[in-house]
Amino acid sequence: MLQSLEIRLETNGREKELLLETTRRYNSATNFLAEKAFELKLANKYALQKLLYREIRERFLLSAQFTVRAISKVVEAYKRDRSRQPRFRMTGAIQYDQRNLSWKGVDCVSLLTLNGRIQLPTRVGEYQRTKASFGLRGQADLIYRNRVFYLIAVVEAPESPQYQAKETLGMDLGVHNLATDSDGELFSGKQVERTRQRYSELRASLQRAKRASQHRSAQRKLKIISGRERRFKRDTNHVISKRIVLKAKGTNRRIALEDLKGLRSRTTVRHTHRDKHSKWAFGELRFFLEYKAKREGVPIAIVDPRNTSRECPECHCVDKKNRPSRDIFRCIRCGLEAMADYIAAINIASRARFNEPIVAPLFSAVTISLSSDGRS
Repeated sequence: MLQSLEIRLETNGREKELLLETTRRYNSATNFLAEKAFELKLANKYALQKLLYREIRERFLLSAQFTVRAISKVVEAYKRDRSRQPRFRMTGAIQYDQRNLSWKGVDCVSLLTLNGRIQLPTRVGEYQRTKASFGLRGQADLIYRNRVFYLIAVVEAPESPQYQAKETLGMDLGVHNLATDSDGELFSGKQVERTRQRYSELRASLQRAKRASQHRSAQRKLKIISGRERRFKRDTNHVISKRIVLKAKGTNRRIALEDLKGLRSRTTVRHTHRDKHSKWAFGELRFFLEYKAKREGVPIAIVDPRNTSRECPECHCVDKKNRPSRDIFRCIRCGLEAMADYIAAINIASRARFNEPIVAPLFSAVTISLSSDGRS
């Protein structure tokens, strides 16, 4: 299993300016290449390289390897959507490989710049250091965020062999309750929703202040709070997914999940609920569940999500009237009454148990990111 480690680089003033100049020159070249690729409708890396390699080297004074990596970056972006021209920020990521980057252990790295190579110390946590012991690959992306440079490096971590599960732990993912399992344990989303509302109100207030007076302090405050809500939700999803995986492993069960791909395009919500619905990070929670399960050897099963919260697990009656409210399930045939999310989790487990679904991961190759604080 591939893991991406976010490693902070320690730079002085001269080193930082050198990396910034290299980044700007590199991305100027990628924007020039993107314009040419779009004009020529050319998405073949070798053809684009044959056509523009020498011009890029002479016009932007880039090294041979930087030129090759810039061409690769443009082609990858253009292939994703050929209907429009890719555009790159001047401080966008630089792709490094074994030819222009070398590791001197996890504490130091040598990077190629416009003025030759420089060696930079790194800042890593103990968890990252342990992961890096599996062996850092040469490939890495240099990114610039909040005035700090980071390397997104890749390591190949060992996976636990998948055990033969005896039972199934069904998981229903939602907004009100982020996760509910077939044992009846739930992970409430109330704190996440309170945090979302607080940041939404704060952003609206700062935006009004900014428009009214063009006040610089409001702009600075918006930058400060940027990303805080996202980091809070990410941390919450890490905690929930870790607890679920360890519970399944400790009881020798596999985890059953609904196939929620395309859910947002299939559902509509009221205007007042759009912000809440759009920020529901169920995809991230499922991704965390999958890679942690893979790391621990816990089997994952994906089942059909249709009517999981409307079907009675006792008499199998399926009817909209079984859900008189969002939170309550009450079967109109046999009278079974329980929390709706719990009923859904039971049905998910049952479908995985009897239908023997094909295990279908959300991503074909699991690559996880460990931030500078070492959270996993």
